[in-house]
Amino acid sequence: MNPSASAIPVGAILPKRSERAPKPGEQIPSRFKSCFGCGEDHETGLHMLMFAGSDMSVVGTFTVSKHHQGAGGLAHGGLLSTALDEVLGSLNWLLGDPAVTGRLECEFRVPVPVGSILHLHAEILGKERRKIYAVATARLNSFDGPIAVVAHSIYLQVGVDHFMKNG
Repeated sequence: MNPSASAIPVGAILPKRSERAPKPGEQIPSRFKSCFGCGEDHETGLHMLMFAGSDMSVVGTFTVSKHHQGAGGLAHGGLLSTALDEVLGSLNWLLGDPAVTGRLECEFRVPVPVGSILHLHAEILGKERRKIYAVATARLNSFDGPIAVVAHSIYLQVGVDHFMKNG
């Protein structure tokens, strides 16, 4: 994996959890019901369920359906990237400020068959100015199952005006 996304700058610090953050164990809400990743109203979406961890982490699950395949019987790699991006993006609920994906790098380790349940874990590694450094793993069929995908990301905190102007 390219060290540029996984390397945390020397000046980065672990940020504090926002007082407005969901409590540990609480479900992370969807900001948009038609969101492909977490929206309950998206017909073929991922319908991901994510929960706040006790620290600067989020856990979640995603069931791979026939709508999510690339090669016959296997999840599409871009779709798996989307699932990791979704769980990584949900970390921003812990900080209380919106952020967008600046960089996402995925390492695919094992194929993910249709019908699998991916157990996701994401955590914030550090923050420097507007940049949030995070990592996520997706494991097959249990929280201690084989690692299917690892993702490193950099998110950029933005103001609400970003969504007003571009959304």
